[in-house]
Amino acid sequence: MKYTILKFLVFTGLLATSQISEAGKWLGNNDLKDNPYELASDEYMKLTLESVAAYNNNDVEKELSFYDKEFADNAREYMQKYHGELKSVNMQPWAMIPVKVKGSDNVDMLVWSTEKREWNNGSTQKVFLMEVFTFNKDKKINNFNQWRRYDPKNEFGLPYGGKFYGKKENEYSGRSLVFSNRGEVKTIESLIENYNKMDGEACQAFFAENAVFDAYDGERYTMSADFFKSYFENFEFVTWKAYGIVPLKIQNTDPASGVLVSATEKRVSKDGTVWDKELMEQFYFNLDGKIEYVEQWVREKKE
Repeated sequence: MKYTILKFLVFTGLLATSQISEAGKWLGNNDLKDNPYELASDEYMKLTLESVAAYNNNDVEKELSFYDKEFADNAREYMQKYHGELKSVNMQPWAMIPVKVKGSDNVDMLVWSTEKREWNNGSTQKVFLMEVFTFNKDKKINNFNQWRRYDPKNEFGLPYGGKFYGKKENEYSGRSLVFSNRGEVKTIESLIENYNKMDGEACQAFFAENAVFDAYDGERYTMSADFFKSYFENFEFVTWKAYGIVPLKIQNTDPASGVLVSATEKRVSKDGTVWDKELMEQFYFNLDGKIEYVEQWVREKKE
């Protein structure tokens, strides 16, 4: 009988039940550490939606009016440039949650959305976004963070693309290519700088021991310790100028990478001979970040 009455009270709402008002935890290293999160007012959702409407209208000043002055001043130049390149943009939120860390004056507006962009140059993008708009005590946005995932059908902006085949079919054939970011671009830039100074010792430092160089004329060279020193002895000066550096690796493989470098090079020999060509070269970086192999193609320079 007691169980029946208790059950009746619960289901009719006559028995008070506890409600969750706090959840989660802030783990940042400050005086709010370990404080829970609380739900905040829907007023912040309304303000965010108004700022989104201005964003979709490409109205920079209206959008910036929702930000505090310092943040707006810092963002204005970037946003003017960004919106100036857009023909249209359409951000459509599909979930919004206002929260705050207990004891904090700031409110974080969590927003999940789908955004379509059309650029003035005709390119289009679709991105899936998770964003955090942080409001201060004056209800102005003073911080913003964004995480994105691109639609795999996008025309540009994907972190992967192309396809690796290999000269012979192997376990990696058919995989996509991704950009590599292990300092290859800086290495190539430094190599070019020291090459133009004809500093053989500095150039040699970028290469693995006994690296291999397959030159455009079919000759193969082993790049021993004095390779660059003896090479530069033949020239009055050299001018190597890159106009493209593209570091790539095969998706889901070890960190070894290949860097495509398109460039022009002029060599003036001590006997007065001038060599002036366009180059396409591929530099292969090993696991230690050293260049272990180079292959080179050449054509006559075109104006």
